[in-house]
Amino acid sequence: MMRGKASLRWVSRAVVWAAACLSAVLLMASSARSQNGSGPTKPKAMSIPEVVALVKPSVATIMTRGVPPNPFQHPSPPGSGSGLIIDDKGYILTNNHLVEGTRNVVVGLPSGKLMPGRVVGRDFLLDLALVKIEAKDLVAARLGHSSTLQIGETVVAIGTIGNPFATKGGSIVTIGVVSALDQAILPPNGETLYDLIQTDAAINPGNSGGPLVDLSGRVVGITVAVAPSAQAISYAISIDAAYPNIQSMLVRGAVLRPDLGFVPVTVTPSVAASFNLYVDRGVLAAQVEPLKPAAQSGLQDGDVITAIDQTQIYNMGDFWHTFLQAGEQFPAQLTVYGKNGQFSELSLPRVPPPQASR
Repeated sequence: MMRGKASLRWVSRAVVWAAACLSAVLLMASSARSQNGSGPTKPKAMSIPEVVALVKPSVATIMTRGVPPNPFQHPSPPGSGSGLIIDDKGYILTNNHLVEGTRNVVVGLPSGKLMPGRVVGRDFLLDLALVKIEAKDLVAARLGHSSTLQIGETVVAIGTIGNPFATKGGSIVTIGVVSALDQAILPPNGETLYDLIQTDAAINPGNSGGPLVDLSGRVVGITVAVAPSAQAISYAISIDAAYPNIQSMLVRGAVLRPDLGFVPVTVTPSVAASFNLYVDRGVLAAQVEPLKPAAQSGLQDGDVITAIDQTQIYNMGDFWHTFLQAGEQFPAQLTVYGKNGQFSELSLPRVPPPQASR
């Protein structure tokens, strides 16, 4: 009996020892992953001056001519704003509204040097554009993951002062906290912008198109708009939403979306009058092509899509965001106002957008 108890104690000690060894091995493996940068933990927080010093060399001034001001989407003087150097080959990410209506721009580098640039990609639904310059010794910004942001987290907005001489060191910095995530806004006379980060960082002239940065010095958003009727409310396009579309703009000059076999057109008062529509919102189906998914689903020229999956649709931004939101698992259920003056329900297969890896 005593021998059995001793044997049992020995087995218990062996189990405890084995568990301790396994725990040590797992701890060492976890430490190795963190050191290699592949762990889930966030990089060490930096001070505000350290963040600014790290990101400032990647912020450029974008200057154009003939771009009309918009008090909602243009928190900068007409024809001026900021851009973010995203690689050392000369590609600069900025807002489309800053370069809308022009192909050639002037880029002010952090060194104070002025460079000619050209717009090589744009997407007005995302309000993003790519500018290309021919320059050496560029410092590319480090892109982060906006999905790791938390409400209340401190962020830094960096832009240029928008002066015509791109004065060396002429950046402007504001500090704020993340006040909301996954926001949507409808600019006047524009398309709905989605996947926005809302902050209370003050947006000054020249900030539009500049980076929103977390305390690890990584870019988590691109500043895009302010709320004109409220104080201390600004918005940035989340970098997670922007990144998959950057490669498409690089290769094709525009964001590639699924070919459904028709051209979606936002219903505006002028569109409604031109097509004798009896609805004042939604997306008009134009140039419906036979043998394509839309036509095969029953969509016809002149139909107006007013809802997808029971979500109200007001413009093209709403249409694409809602259509692509569920991926390809389920067909989209469209509510359509037809030429006959009646509403009907159509089922349109979903096609996933192209993906880009980091």
